[in-house]
Amino acid sequence: MSKPNILILMVDQLSGTLFPDGPADWLHAPNLKALAARSTRFRNAYTASPLCAPGRAAFMSGQLPSATGVYDNAAEFASSIPTYAHHLRRAGYQTCLSGKMHFVGPDQLHGFEERLTTDIYPADFGWTPDYRKPGERIDWWYHNMGSVTGAGVAEISNQMEYDDEVAFNAVRKLYDLSRGGDPRPWCLTVSFTHPHDPYVARKKYSDLYEDCAHLLPEVPAIPYEDQDPHSKRIFDANDWRSFDITEENIRRSRQSYFANISYLDDKIGKILQTLKDTRQEAIILFVSDHGDMLGERGLWFKMSFFEGSSRVPLMISAPAMTPGLQTTPVSNIDVCPTLCELAGVSMDEVAEWTTGVSLVPMGKGQERTEPVMMEYAAEASFAPMVSLRYGKWKYNRCALDPDQLFDLDADPHELSNLADAAEHQGTLTSLRSKAEVRWDLDAFDADVRKSQARRWIVYEALREGGYYPWDYQPLRAASEQYMRNHMDLNVLEENKRFPRGE
Repeated sequence: MSKPNILILMVDQLSGTLFPDGPADWLHAPNLKALAARSTRFRNAYTASPLCAPGRAAFMSGQLPSATGVYDNAAEFASSIPTYAHHLRRAGYQTCLSGKMHFVGPDQLHGFEERLTTDIYPADFGWTPDYRKPGERIDWWYHNMGSVTGAGVAEISNQMEYDDEVAFNAVRKLYDLSRGGDPRPWCLTVSFTHPHDPYVARKKYSDLYEDCAHLLPEVPAIPYEDQDPHSKRIFDANDWRSFDITEENIRRSRQSYFANISYLDDKIGKILQTLKDTRQEAIILFVSDHGDMLGERGLWFKMSFFEGSSRVPLMISAPAMTPGLQTTPVSNIDVCPTLCELAGVSMDEVAEWTTGVSLVPMGKGQERTEPVMMEYAAEASFAPMVSLRYGKWKYNRCALDPDQLFDLDADPHELSNLADAAEHQGTLTSLRSKAEVRWDLDAFDADVRKSQARRWIVYEALREGGYYPWDYQPLRAASEQYMRNHMDLNVLEENKRFPRGE
């Protein structure tokens, strides 16, 4: 039995709150809506950690940050941790990445046989937070509110340049795969950096949302003094006091964010059309690494367990899974075991250490009872934070803060913390017990501090004297491209054509 091809479409910082059942009706995203119509859609999908590198390492490995050691955006992803790319490649797949995965450390492939672009973010330890200095802003790389005050229209930007390249290389690779030069099944991961801030978009996409009814948050800014302790830390990390955020800034930021969803939709449409034109079939998975608060409660970007930041879109189009909406909570750490099951690849050898659970049974109508787990131990935190999504409940715990308990059915905007409500003490006790079984917060904190301290030493040492960066250098063998004199022109022209002889 032949193994299915797999196409993974990943985006960055796209909130799952905008995907209640595929893209919201008012979003201009025809290609994603068409994909949704033939996909199993997961309304309540969550990131394992609401930050790029930790969320992506978890997505690839099926393990939480406390297991991978990828606590923040400068934590090394160890080469010894198997990813879906390793599992599939070991089973005979050709594995390829076009775009971002925010790998930190000297291994910039993690099971991918081929990588078509460099990454958009640095691969070294320079973005390491420091729990020894709580409240310190590392100004040159921490987010600040300039992304909001500087929002608007541009025809090119650093991120557009990157995603244009990602899409170009993905399309080119699909054409190459169609020629049949390699008989192995393939897994192609295409990973964009939009709609991640800064909130800058091309005019033709921005114009689509000029009169959008969703340019202001549903929950207006909550005064700083009324925010919960972690939200205050996020405000401070984002240097909010240095900026005057106006309603126009908010409108322009959200308009550009929505515009960049449409920009991505065009890119994805081109990729899917190329797949169709080249008569290739593939399982298609669409996911984000984490969300964006988009001004809800006055918060922006991610770093929070609130829905806007932690919920992600997740859609899977596969013959083994029935199209339709699933509302039971799931996680992006479920992607790795899901892909392996769809490909007929066993993870038995590492199943004991893998937290993720295959979603294939849910796509066949079976119920799931495992709670969804989240962790956060990066900038704007002074100690690790953990969260459980279990049924309608979300329970957040941190050694520094009061517990949080939200009933998401009755309170989807998480405005009423029920942790002190007498009538919910049974639920609180039950979820706290589940969290205590899963996490030793003191040991977690010690591991994070040890990792941070080590990385600060290594980073500062490696910046002295000769500098040999880990950033991935895409390989371009010019002597193997197009026509060269060690090739037969007639054979070349025939092999590079699809379809042949028509």
